[in-house]
Amino acid sequence: MNPSFPNKQHAVQLIGAGKLRLNPEKPVHRPGPHQLLARIECVGLCFSDLKLLKQFSQHPRKGGIIRGIAPEALAEISSYVPGEQPVVPGHEVTCRIVAVGSEVKHHRVGERCLVQADFRNLPTAGSNAAFGYNFEGGLQEYVLLDERVIVDAVDGERYLMPVSEELGASAVALVEPWACVEDSYVSQERQGLAPGGRLLIVADEPRDPAALNLPFAPGAPPKSVRQEKPAGVAALPDEGFDDIVYLGSDRTVIERLNDKLAARGIINLVLGGKRIGAPVSVGVGRVHYGMTRWIGTTGSDAASSYRNIPATGELRPGERMIIIGAGGPMGQMHVIRSLSAGVEGLSVLGTDMDDARIASIAAKAEPLARAKGVPLRFVNTQKNPLAGEQFSYFALMAPLGALVAQAVADSLPGAIINIFAGIPAPTRHAIDLDHYIANRCFMFGTSGSVIRDMKIVLEKVTRGQLDTDSSVDAVSGMAGAIDGIAAVENRTLAGKIVVYPMLHGLGLTPLQELGAKYPAVAAKLANGQWCKAAEQELLHVAQ
Repeated sequence: MNPSFPNKQHAVQLIGAGKLRLNPEKPVHRPGPHQLLARIECVGLCFSDLKLLKQFSQHPRKGGIIRGIAPEALAEISSYVPGEQPVVPGHEVTCRIVAVGSEVKHHRVGERCLVQADFRNLPTAGSNAAFGYNFEGGLQEYVLLDERVIVDAVDGERYLMPVSEELGASAVALVEPWACVEDSYVSQERQGLAPGGRLLIVADEPRDPAALNLPFAPGAPPKSVRQEKPAGVAALPDEGFDDIVYLGSDRTVIERLNDKLAARGIINLVLGGKRIGAPVSVGVGRVHYGMTRWIGTTGSDAASSYRNIPATGELRPGERMIIIGAGGPMGQMHVIRSLSAGVEGLSVLGTDMDDARIASIAAKAEPLARAKGVPLRFVNTQKNPLAGEQFSYFALMAPLGALVAQAVADSLPGAIINIFAGIPAPTRHAIDLDHYIANRCFMFGTSGSVIRDMKIVLEKVTRGQLDTDSSVDAVSGMAGAIDGIAAVENRTLAGKIVVYPMLHGLGLTPLQELGAKYPAVAAKLANGQWCKAAEQELLHVAQ
């Protein structure tokens, strides 16, 4: 028996939809030959945890893995808990490896790591495997991991990324949610037809694809090209095409084509001087979760639409940016990330409907904005609705189709609309596509992050360009972890909540209450914000 870790531990377990329990006697798994055991230093609570809480076994990442690893290997992993099996949630994690099996080749005892939670090389029926979903996550003191899962079989990348001892545990753990924000700005957008994809051309009369001058990928033409008259659209297979070019302006046809677009597909509306004349029901939920894209032109040059697609969702010089929902945890990250980006001529407006949340982000962001020379203001739109203001960049933190429609209405020419909040995938909303196309708008969405994004954020944190701890509003031990999840659900705290599993008795403690409970910890805060020095003091006094 290894004396460096115990037999039992405190853990939060999700045992059914909406059913959380604190288990003070959960077994600590011993690593097998291909496995390693890591001690959790810190875990951030995330709004995505609520989706798992509500859906449990129905969540697409809680399903069983369908390929990418041998079933007999999965059977050896006691922390693999798909379907109805209880799971430990929590995917924003800093951990330290304390034991490794005899066949472990890529990890060593003592390494301090950041977890990339999405195991994208291991698909489930509806998504992919993930740490904190169908594998046990971080709301426990120790977690078992397997190299056959956490090393990408294709490129050899580790999903446990080594990190410096110089950074605080919370600063490292919060790289994961910040990486999701980063992904929404740096993700590459396709600016032409999908290589080897399925192309659909809809027009009253057959058209020569070559004559349309479409941007085919060099050396990789579409695998198939289908032409159809508008009357035949309804009979086409749903999600059957990677690219759709419609030469026409019939609202009914456009709404039918919405359903024919595959994930990551682009629909190009070539109006030819005509107008649609009425709002169109657009699948705005799939823009985020399915990464579908809508482009168009008021003229007849089908190729011109693709030239309006930005290479990424990054901010541009002179951007007039509005962040809707700026006071929430993710909105705060968008504000701070934008102010830290070094974009010339940027101005930022953050909106929210709660004065306390606005006060929270204002206290964090206004000193940074002054230091960076970025004009920044905040508005409670419930009390002071915006009237007549226009913007070139919209970051939407609330999952409401109406916000997308309003963004189109308030857009400057060439506006980018970042649908960051996960609008439910089936959601459709009426959009003024005439204005959208005439104004050369581009709406896009991303979901999650990849290792590249985490490396970018980690580098920013390491060199001091970005402070991920600036988004922390409360700390907790295991005694307050379930209360913390409830606070995320009820939006009673504006920023992030970080949990230290080794602190069994610490309840949920907002930073403003630290002075009463732990004055020595409060004295270590950096201008009222969480930091490594405060974290070290908390770990010393709250044991």
